[in-house]
Amino acid sequence: MQSWHEEATRATWASPQQIKAQYRSASVCDINRVVLNIGGNKYRLVVEVRYRAGIVWVKFVADHAQYDKIDVETVNGY
Repeated sequence: MQSWHEEATRATWASPQQIKAQYRSASVCDINRVVLNIGGNKYRLVVEVRYRAGIVWVKFVADHAQYDKIDVETVNGY
């Protein structure tokens, strides 16, 4: 998580495609939501990105079993 946070802080992503280019295993769920594999694919991280503003919000982080119980497009907490 720490490594991802540092990378995200430095990033200047302008589109979901740029995130996908940096993290090939990322899943773009809608225009603003992205799911990333964290910790050697032990955890899932759901973020909401506002590209023009340069803001990334963590919406959810948990293991795969917990991830399977959520709706990626509406989850708003972990």
